[in-house]
Amino acid sequence: MTGSGVDTHRVPGRLAPLLIDASTEAIGAAGGHAGGVYLRSSTPGMLRLAVLAGLPGPLFRPWWRLHADRPFPVADAYRLGVQVVLPNATETMRRYPQFAAGLPFQFGSLYVPVVGAAATFGVLTVLRPAAADATEVLAERERVAGVAEELARRLEGLREDGPVAWDGEPLCVRPPAAHPSAGRLGRFAWDPATGVVTADAQLYALLGVARAEFGGTVEALAEAVSPGDAHRVLAALRETAASTPSLPLYVRAADGGLRLMEFWTPDSAAGRPGARPVRGFVLDPGPGAAGDAAADLLPEGVFCLDRLGLVSYANPRAAQLLHRPRDVLLGRPLWEGVPWLNQPDFEDHLRSALLSPAPVHVQVRRPPDLEAAYEGDWLAVSVYPGPDVLTCTVQPTSRMSGAVEPSGPGSSSLAPLYRPIVLAIALTEAVTARQVSAVVMRELLPAFGGRRLAIYLLQERHLYLAWESGFPPGFLAPFDGVALETHLPGVETLTTGRPLFFDSMQQLTAAYPGIPLDATEGARAFLPLIASGRPVGSCILGFDRPRTFSGEERSVLTALAGLIAHAMEKAQRYENEAALARGLQQALLPRRLTEHPLVETAGRYLPGTQGMEVGGDWYDVVESGDGLALVIGDVQGHGVQAAATMGQLRTAVRAFALGDRPPDEVMSGTNHLLIDLDPGQFASCCYIRLDPVTGLARVARAGHPPPLLRNPDGSTRVLDLPGGVVLGVDPNARYPVTELRIEPGAVLALYTDGLVERPGGDIDDGISALRVALARAGAPTARLAGIADRLTTAARHAADRPDDIALLLATRRRER
Repeated sequence: MTGSGVDTHRVPGRLAPLLIDASTEAIGAAGGHAGGVYLRSSTPGMLRLAVLAGLPGPLFRPWWRLHADRPFPVADAYRLGVQVVLPNATETMRRYPQFAAGLPFQFGSLYVPVVGAAATFGVLTVLRPAAADATEVLAERERVAGVAEELARRLEGLREDGPVAWDGEPLCVRPPAAHPSAGRLGRFAWDPATGVVTADAQLYALLGVARAEFGGTVEALAEAVSPGDAHRVLAALRETAASTPSLPLYVRAADGGLRLMEFWTPDSAAGRPGARPVRGFVLDPGPGAAGDAAADLLPEGVFCLDRLGLVSYANPRAAQLLHRPRDVLLGRPLWEGVPWLNQPDFEDHLRSALLSPAPVHVQVRRPPDLEAAYEGDWLAVSVYPGPDVLTCTVQPTSRMSGAVEPSGPGSSSLAPLYRPIVLAIALTEAVTARQVSAVVMRELLPAFGGRRLAIYLLQERHLYLAWESGFPPGFLAPFDGVALETHLPGVETLTTGRPLFFDSMQQLTAAYPGIPLDATEGARAFLPLIASGRPVGSCILGFDRPRTFSGEERSVLTALAGLIAHAMEKAQRYENEAALARGLQQALLPRRLTEHPLVETAGRYLPGTQGMEVGGDWYDVVESGDGLALVIGDVQGHGVQAAATMGQLRTAVRAFALGDRPPDEVMSGTNHLLIDLDPGQFASCCYIRLDPVTGLARVARAGHPPPLLRNPDGSTRVLDLPGGVVLGVDPNARYPVTELRIEPGAVLALYTDGLVERPGGDIDDGISALRVALARAGAPTARLAGIADRLTTAARHAADRPDDIALLLATRRRER
């Protein structure tokens, strides 16, 4: 896990404070313990978490970005413009199984769209304690809606500065404390060579001084920490700089309160002549100082985390067991202070403690180099949640009362807590019934220690076997095609909508006398596959030995069954919709490009190899007066809707171009058309009106990647031209026009992001790579068709292409 920040280059200066204030106010209004704001980004259809209050950002990284068309509560609130209320985990599992599978904990949540005058900015969300039903949170819901309305009003005021969007990592902030602050901690560094003292924001807040007012000297630091004991602070700092170890120092603040200071020199300063740099922290223990002193004497390890995951206290025993000095632990995120705790199982337990009130207990394995020296390889960690602080205990498993054998890899006791998010992510990429079944077998069975899997799908009131693994050959054949009236657990779990769990084969035969068995020992789970209230089929999990299904495991399996059902339902629709979309896409793309004696053009289109395979990418060349219009665009999403919208936009752009309208009017007119046709649908576009005789090109861009230009001498550059927001967002958007000259023999390249963007990669790196490829694509006299083929070779042979690709090349011929 890494720290979080924000891309300040793309965020208006006044935006972050508004979002932080709204998040913390909403948490208070709903009686919640965490919350945040999702905003739309510059990437069409992508929502980004802009502010996360009350939770550590790195621990919730999978939820930083979210597509607006995904089956998640945030996406529904944004796309549909409705409030989503999930009072408890049961309701969350029923309505949003994919979301619940990733966070299978006992909490409730509210999602309120932040709606402006012309568009939705994003979603305000609050996580709160679970309630019995939605009626218990009506008052809180109304209060959060009021906060969202005020935030929308304030965001409208920022639109004059540009689009209100978020493209960076989330800002992680602390909400107002439920109790008086205790254990506030700030860090500083002093370099005696320069005399400069630097401090973090927490220290400025603790001392009650503004950064601009702080003198930045060691004397100013000592005076701010303890006016009455400044001389003691200075003496301790100078002793430490002279390599004389300094004991922890307790001093009095101006108000008489106790403060703890500790100092040290970094290992990197060893051997440095003269005074060494000094690092340190100031801790304001608050009223809990006496308790901390007592906890220091406990024989078991104790440490405390705030709601952002920072270690605010650790007793000596905890530092010993975690093999990390206290000065390394205090004031740092736990995953930085103890890197080897970055284990999926522990992270998921920590998420549980942050989201729900029940204590959690987990066993973690220390690195091999610590096992012999530190009392064995396994530690038992317990986390006790509080409104502002999580108290953790740690001790060797051998010291636990009634200690049990630590859970090893593949056991069923711990894996279900963190495996579901892997399954959820994998299922989003599966598009056929066989792919869905393979994902379930690969991810679900190992998580719960299962050995057998069968998936049945419903067709015309009969269940047909779609996948089997681990059962004896031919055993399931008699059950293929059974009617819904048959008295079998695989049928009744679907008709009743209730999962059935049998801890042993004896329990199964007692409930269904005479049922054929494939083994004499083992356990079985029968899960209904129901998507959006519609029956899809049933899933059977088999285990070789008897076992007990805990309440937590039953909840997770129930959520996963809904997730599998949605994936299967999507798979059943896939073939028909994919065939329709492919036909529509091919019909709408140009069969041939408009020709001109002075201009050569070449276009390429490659469908994606995931999901619906086809999307909304298009290119075109259109006569425009005595010139040519070069067009490329990308409609958000995939499938029939994206292809249909692409066809409408292509027709509109052609009509504007044939009328020889200026590029900015073409973009503005198409923007208004898209808003009228389908509010909430976005598209990027680049439009170039080229004069073949003079080479004058007039360009307008709407949120589209910049064109590339290879000059006749082979030098290639990115045309970083000004542009407007994507089409379909802002009816008042303006699209500036830029003029440039295209020399004879120069090659102009227009492309969609599928050619330059890869998951986890930076699009700027992809654009740079394409620029280099264009520069190497042959001599200036090379035919464009060959250059286009070379630029798309790697993408054409890629087995996993998540997005479709469009490419349009154009060059002016040299007059003869």
